[in-house]
Amino acid sequence: MSVYGSFPGTRPRRLRTSPAVRRMVAETRLHPSDLILPAFVREGISEPVPISAMPGVVQHTRDTLRKAAVEARQAGVSGIMLFGVPEDAKKDALGSAGTDPDGILQVAIRDVRAEVGDDLVIMSDLCLDEYTDHGHCGVLDDDGRVDNDATLERYAEMAQVQADAGVHMVGPSGMMDGQVGVVRDALDTIGKEDVAILAYTVKYASAFYGPFREAVGSSLVGDRRTYQQDAANVRESMRELALDLEEGADIVMVKPAGPYLDVLAKIADSVDVPVAAYQISGEYAMVEAAAERGWIDRDKAILESLMGIKRAGADMILTYWATEVARSL
Repeated sequence: MSVYGSFPGTRPRRLRTSPAVRRMVAETRLHPSDLILPAFVREGISEPVPISAMPGVVQHTRDTLRKAAVEARQAGVSGIMLFGVPEDAKKDALGSAGTDPDGILQVAIRDVRAEVGDDLVIMSDLCLDEYTDHGHCGVLDDDGRVDNDATLERYAEMAQVQADAGVHMVGPSGMMDGQVGVVRDALDTIGKEDVAILAYTVKYASAFYGPFREAVGSSLVGDRRTYQQDAANVRESMRELALDLEEGADIVMVKPAGPYLDVLAKIADSVDVPVAAYQISGEYAMVEAAAERGWIDRDKAILESLMGIKRAGADMILTYWATEVARSL
């Protein structure tokens, strides 16, 4: 037998020999239209306020938010998810600023809609946590627990004022049972059938939310483990998925993204609606912090993290790097 017979006939490395070959055979591709930019707008400020735990991310003024929306549109980003940060004095037990037609989020929706029209999908966070003085995602009962059904009534009001402000898509994120169905009914009741629902279908109670609390000026006391999901569970996510689809979700989302790629893949394999994933504040902060110390290559780590989320099955990704990455693709 020839000595050459001992060498492999099949060599997968042949398809890795150059950047051009690797591009040609790539199974997963990122495109600017895969990306959605989360953005914070804060009431009562005249200059953007940097978020210390998220280098490069700010709490916007109304003017700088409009500019950020234009930049995202020009870069080819598909959407912008808006979070309102009210003045502390306007927070109360019911989160009243969240349903005030002149509340900061509703004002911001109108600003961005006037600036970019239908060229960028304007999305809004539909939750009470930014607006309550206790920082929870809903109304509290006499025992200090979040009252699911009383909270749903508040979500219905929020959906309607956000729709009236001109939002294209609402994102109910509080993990209340029945939230998608109530929001759908509330929108349809006022003739807003075309406003879509991006359902926070799978939202885990996560340590990676830490920097986000600073971003929205959270007043949270305690934690959210009685309504957000337990990190140990997967079947629970599939049950949440079935309920959200039955209630009328147009898009389903997994949050956080990176630590839950197995859940994301399982969801993506199970549905015929678009699937989103949210690369959250802690995921962002880890890369930025490690890069600042010279421990990793920042740009390569960002792209690799996003590629992993896309490969796991996300059709769209909410990421604070959206505009930056879209420009580079």
